[in-house]
Amino acid sequence: MTSGFEDFGDAFFRASVNGLTPYQPGKPVEDVQRELGLARVIKLASNEGPFGPFPAALDALDRGARELNRYPDGGVYRLHEALAARHGVAFDEISVGAGADGCIDMLSQAILDPGDRIVCGWPSFPSYVIYARKQGAEATLVPLADHRYDLSALLDAIDERTKLVYICHPNNPTGTMNTADELDAYFEHVPDHVLTVVDQAYFEYIDRPDYPDAVERYFKTGRRVAVLRTFSKIYGLAGLRVGYAVAPRAVCAAMAKVRRPFDVTTPAQIAAIASIGDDQEIARRRAVNAEGLARLESVLAEHGLDPVPSVGNFLYVETGADANDLFGRLLQEGIIVRPLAGFGSPTAIRISVGTPEELDVFAAALGRVLARA
Repeated sequence: MTSGFEDFGDAFFRASVNGLTPYQPGKPVEDVQRELGLARVIKLASNEGPFGPFPAALDALDRGARELNRYPDGGVYRLHEALAARHGVAFDEISVGAGADGCIDMLSQAILDPGDRIVCGWPSFPSYVIYARKQGAEATLVPLADHRYDLSALLDAIDERTKLVYICHPNNPTGTMNTADELDAYFEHVPDHVLTVVDQAYFEYIDRPDYPDAVERYFKTGRRVAVLRTFSKIYGLAGLRVGYAVAPRAVCAAMAKVRRPFDVTTPAQIAAIASIGDDQEIARRRAVNAEGLARLESVLAEHGLDPVPSVGNFLYVETGADANDLFGRLLQEGIIVRPLAGFGSPTAIRISVGTPEELDVFAAALGRVLARA
């Protein structure tokens, strides 16, 4: 006996959903171990930080676990309050979501109607495009220039139907950035009917005088901008899914209208609050990442690969062929990297910075794989 669901044709579902290619997450460690019978698997695919939650966050999680029979604070009051104080903005200029990705979804639902447009660079983070198309909006994809967002071309792509422009900063998957001067010039010329979304998910990894804090430099000076940040990367909370937008009051109010009830869990809220303010640990992790990034770049160069210089915690590498080939061969060695067809780069892979020991294992595995090529 069948359920009857196979009788539903495409016409039953929204046309904008039928046309979507869903986001493909990195392969979980447990799946690879089970499928390939490997005792150890190292995941360098999803740009997670290699270190776990801050000690204060772990303590908060331990205390909070005793009250998980209760629903979360649906308004995320304490975290909004803490983030507003951290950034020196008003309480209602913060919108917390289930990761920065959740904020992109809320922005899309709150702003985009069928026929509206977004503009973003490409290859870049697929959620900008997926969530726009889910709403029936169109996405104008602007090719990168030397693996960087081409801000002049982005401006040229804006038309009267454009509502959102995304600037991935640094860009995922290439790890490249635009300078403060370049962004200043962009904001001088972007039309008033556009909201620019500056995605700074990797903000804490970067310590360069030409890399701007978009909250301070653009939001606080009155630009039409929403700035995205996350606790998923350097804070080690990717498994809890908590990020936020700093945005104009009207934008945050509209995002709240489309938010799912209780979408930011209690553990996510309390761990994020406990993580705020530990600047010493952030600096330590930033330094370790810089060393790991240099080590990873050196390993790839030693094997004849030419990664794009990155300011994040990952490297983008062209393989010269279908990236699934190198991905599959490394997988057999217990190393998970990210093939990038879903990001618009079918011949490239992205490799996240791991611990020093994980990078040693990766180097040995890459050597074996390429020796057999």
